[in-house]
Amino acid sequence: MSTDNTLAASPTGPAETATWGGELRATFNLAWPLVIAQLAQNALVTTDVIMMGWLGPRYLAAGALASAFLMPILLFGIGIVGAVAPLVAQARGARQIKAVRRIVRQGFWAAALITALMIPFLMQMRPIFEFLGQDPGNTAMAEDYLQIALWSCVPQLLIVVLRSLLAAFDATRVILIVTVAGVALNAVLNYVLIFGHLGLPRMELRGAALATVLSYSAMFGLMLVYVLRQRRFRRFHILVRFWKPDWSRFAQIFRIGLPIGLTILAEVALFTAAAFLMGWLGTDEVAAHAVALQCASTAFMVPLGLGMAASVRVGIAYGRGDHDAIGKAGWTGFALGTGFMAFTALLFITAGPFIVGLFLDRNEPANATALQLAATYLVIAGIFQLVDGAQVTAANALRGLSDTAIPMVVAIFGYWVIGMPTAYLLGFVAGWRGVGIWTGLAVGLACVAVLLVGRFALRERLGLTSKPIAAA
Repeated sequence: MSTDNTLAASPTGPAETATWGGELRATFNLAWPLVIAQLAQNALVTTDVIMMGWLGPRYLAAGALASAFLMPILLFGIGIVGAVAPLVAQARGARQIKAVRRIVRQGFWAAALITALMIPFLMQMRPIFEFLGQDPGNTAMAEDYLQIALWSCVPQLLIVVLRSLLAAFDATRVILIVTVAGVALNAVLNYVLIFGHLGLPRMELRGAALATVLSYSAMFGLMLVYVLRQRRFRRFHILVRFWKPDWSRFAQIFRIGLPIGLTILAEVALFTAAAFLMGWLGTDEVAAHAVALQCASTAFMVPLGLGMAASVRVGIAYGRGDHDAIGKAGWTGFALGTGFMAFTALLFITAGPFIVGLFLDRNEPANATALQLAATYLVIAGIFQLVDGAQVTAANALRGLSDTAIPMVVAIFGYWVIGMPTAYLLGFVAGWRGVGIWTGLAVGLACVAVLLVGRFALRERLGLTSKPIAAA
């Protein structure tokens, strides 16, 4: 091959990762900016939750319902476009520069198609919520928020494409810097637009939505400028002949990404359904669920970032056909992810009341019930932290091998055949209410974790390491 079509040897190649210690260093160096970036991105959502909480429990409940409708659809699209990351990593391992350019370009195409289909559906929130029996007042407030917030889907999906390229080539610090800048911008815009400062009108929930759209748009712009101007990435010419189709790569992204999207959708929809079940119990339960879920989601960002790093490391090893490195990369990510979640489990169990007090005013008598419920839910969330970390790192390691179809089936089975029926039975039949719903969530996560970890352990016997798709 000519030098134009091949990539230079990786600085994190076979020599560095010949030992477990070498793989640990490589994974950690790749992962820590991703972890902090994931935490920072989650802080963007957390900022919205906190400031909506300052408006009152009813505003918080409405925002939670809108997010419960938006996030499953958005994350489904993010999962599909997320196929760009393991495919680029495999192309890097196989040292194929043209494959990188084509995968990224078709990733943008996929993002455009997904958003074109997603936005019209999101506009139908009100009739769907009315059919599901949600409170009309909360539904009207949630619709006001969603009418603006849904437009953030466009920059968010485009960001995933660029983030996948940067992560596959170890440029994760750029992702961190851009994400932190976006969080800071969102906090300022939230404060100004929600409460009407600096001479602007008080927009309340609509202000929070507008702040989100503007922040993600700015983040995408910064990331795109970096990729187009930095010499290491400029050589890929990702926007040159942008309208030229590459249907095989386009189909490949959907073939690998659609099961990823459905896997994410199965998990997120489980929590969305739990929010709807909470809505049947009352506004305090919905607000408490939103707080506890936000805390659990914040902790989840760490193993998620570690899982993303494991997916890249496994993908690079897979692309160059190094079976030993595949095992080291996968198990290193798994150990780091579950180790951190053991710490957060202890934190949630011992400091739950203090944590939820950061979201709702303790001095407000109307918040007393929501505070008590949120602290109780957080204890249960702490218990399933370990299995949550295990399932996300195992799933990402398998994605590095382009193994996504069977994990999708596992997720649907675990969350919807095991988890949701358990949540309903314990919550409403057994009379455990919100505690029963959260216990069902934990059972579903545990089932998926066991099956996915077992699949990665049996990867050689199952033939998962035979041939990299991106290099084919």
